[in-house]
Amino acid sequence: MFAVIKTGGKQYRVAANDTITIATLEGEAGSSVTFGEVMLFTDGEGATQVGAPLLSGISVTGEIVGHGRDKKVIAFKKRRRQNSRRKRGHRQHHTVVRITGIDAGAKSAKG
Repeated sequence: MFAVIKTGGKQYRVAANDTITIATLEGEAGSSVTFGEVMLFTDGEGATQVGAPLLSGISVTGEIVGHGRDKKVIAFKKRRRQNSRRKRGHRQHHTVVRITGIDAGAKSAKG
C-alpha cells in the first residue's frame, strides 16, 4: 500500500514507515505533520485511485525526525582570458519526515 503526495513542489511515493527528505517544514522534531495533497493511492488488494489532479478524503500523516542542510553545491563561473571568475556555494535546508500512516477515509493503513 502506498500513495503519491505533493509537497514543496515535488512528488514523493510514500508508504508506512518510509523516511523521506523534503523541503523545509515548520515544526519541531517529534511533531506530527499531515499531507493533504494526495495524487495517487493504492491499497494492498490492487485497487488504485488516481486523482485529477488530487484525491479527496485521503491524507498521509508523518512525524518530523529532524532538520538539516544538504551538501554544499558550488556554482562557479569563469570568463576565459578576462581575469573574471565567481565562486558561490549553497546549502539547501531540508526536513526529514517518517511516514506514520495513510488514512483512506474509512480504512486506516498503519504499517
